[in-house]
Amino acid sequence: MGPYPRGLDAIAYGGDYAPEQWPEEIWAQDVELMRVAGVNLVSIGIFSWALIEPDEGRYTFEWLDRALDLLHGNGIRVDLATPTAAPPPWFAHRHPGARLVDRAGHVLGQGGRQSFCPSSPDYARASAAVAEQLGRRYGAHPAVALWHVHNEFAGVNAHCYCDTCAAAFREWLRDRHGDLATLNAAWGTTFWGQRYGDWAQIEPPRIAPTAVNPAQQLDYLRFCSDTHLANYRRERDALRRHSPGVPITTNFMIANCKWLDYWKWAGEVDIVANDHYLDAAREDRHVELAMCADLTRSLAGGEPWLLMEHSTGAVNWQPRNIAKRPGELARNSLSHVARGADGVLFFQWRASRFGAEKFHSAMLPQGGTGTRIWREVTELGGRLAGLGALRGTRVAADVAVVWDWESWWALELEWRPSVDLRFRERVEAYYGQLWRDHLTVDFVHPEADLGRYRLVVVPTLYLTTEAAAKNLDAYVTGGGTLLVSYFSGVVDANDTVPDGPYPGALRDLLGLTVEEFLPLRAGERVALSDGSTCDVWAEDVVVTGAETVLRYVDGPAPGGPAVTRHAHGRGTAWYVSTRLAEEDLARLMRQVYDGAGLDARPDLPDTVELVRRPPFRFAINHGTTPVDVHGVTVEAGAVAVVEEG
Repeated sequence: MGPYPRGLDAIAYGGDYAPEQWPEEIWAQDVELMRVAGVNLVSIGIFSWALIEPDEGRYTFEWLDRALDLLHGNGIRVDLATPTAAPPPWFAHRHPGARLVDRAGHVLGQGGRQSFCPSSPDYARASAAVAEQLGRRYGAHPAVALWHVHNEFAGVNAHCYCDTCAAAFREWLRDRHGDLATLNAAWGTTFWGQRYGDWAQIEPPRIAPTAVNPAQQLDYLRFCSDTHLANYRRERDALRRHSPGVPITTNFMIANCKWLDYWKWAGEVDIVANDHYLDAAREDRHVELAMCADLTRSLAGGEPWLLMEHSTGAVNWQPRNIAKRPGELARNSLSHVARGADGVLFFQWRASRFGAEKFHSAMLPQGGTGTRIWREVTELGGRLAGLGALRGTRVAADVAVVWDWESWWALELEWRPSVDLRFRERVEAYYGQLWRDHLTVDFVHPEADLGRYRLVVVPTLYLTTEAAAKNLDAYVTGGGTLLVSYFSGVVDANDTVPDGPYPGALRDLLGLTVEEFLPLRAGERVALSDGSTCDVWAEDVVVTGAETVLRYVDGPAPGGPAVTRHAHGRGTAWYVSTRLAEEDLARLMRQVYDGAGLDARPDLPDTVELVRRPPFRFAINHGTTPVDVHGVTVEAGAVAVVEEG
């Protein structure tokens, strides 16, 4: 088992606690109620920079001393945050050059959070200084179980386009490309006469009259992700100097942050932690939750992870902030646990009375302890206390799904063949089918070791590096079953189309070429030879060794291959060149499972979530009627956790 919050020998349970928002006489009530609810870990100090450092270089820790001592005296561990996601008003006033600038060149105002340029040297100095002070004062405090750097990196300041960022970008490009000749070749600057003769000529991809060079945009997104990571490392290293025995993390946003390459980030934290909030308007919100939990566990390399934030009920920032219904709080929480979480924390402990998040739900609602939410919070605390044997165990996965942030970025730049090409849409289509078929998913980087999986699914991999293509080829050659969806293998790491026909680096593996992409009109439907229907996309496929499984009946490629299967080495590579309707994808996937030797459990309703976290099995019934699972009756809306014999 990897690192765990120091001094905690149970599943972590609690949430964000902001004692600074309340009179100190309330603090004792909070701690007493935390003990009633079974809370054993709280995150503290996240947005307290203005209180810790009310003026530059002047620190006031006394209030935080009292809060930590109170929590420690009552057996509650602390996840202590650096407050650097919300610089105080004095920072912007003294360092106006550190303000965030949007792509159109507008200097953005203060009054919120993350309203700073990530490349600012003034921010770097100030954030490192406050982290150093916190580490020095609390590095050995007995309450501190975990350090929490910043909060939701890149949540609202993912990209800045100021002159400071322009200069930092040029230095980043020097490190990546070495010289201008290499950069010009990588960016294809002979197109539209963009060739650079001096580093000073290069700017961030600000708003221009037409589409900006996609290779330049892609490198800028890489630069921004790396810049945020450098800010994390700076604070982490300051803390580690003073607190060597305490794990350090930051809270990822797997569901809501497109702009950080979390494969790079995962190795920089001692414990992977994630914030997840339901898209409450979705009917399949529990499936999206499961996907994000599986992705978080995969970033952790299969090790247990922490759910750092989720909600007891409604959030405050969606167009319609729909409340969770009775029992949903427990189902959501236990689904995360089933998929590898060793901690369940909420935002927030006590509902705020003021500020932008006063309508966000909490463990202790504004209605107090007489509410349904409070009862469900205390019930969940008791249930988690009884699941301590789970801590440190690993989830048993059946299938791997390829996920690549850089390919996501590249796919959704301007002027792609169709506005309907969306990374998450394809991933969620295939993940959703695997979920309904009761198969558990590990997500993998395209260059990761795939040998232990019977089936690997590539829902979308527009950008395919040479290393990724070789890795997928080796997997199939060695006996694996691979399924690749359309518009994959199209460009290399610089968004350049390789020599020869599509799909570039994957054409030999798939045993086919694509002569032309055939995006469909809005609402257009195409029939396939087995009666399946599809929409959005078609391709003019020419087989060069693959077997045609399904053909187009009509549409722009009548009679042409739509779904193919290629025997390659000791394995099989499938290619799906169109977007199948859900029921038709389900039918196709059964064929793929059969070839890979997987049991999809079609006898169970697709409202049941099944996960093995040995030695336990979780069965979560998201439906409205009881279901028998392995001889256990799971009531509607309930969760059964059964120890394996």
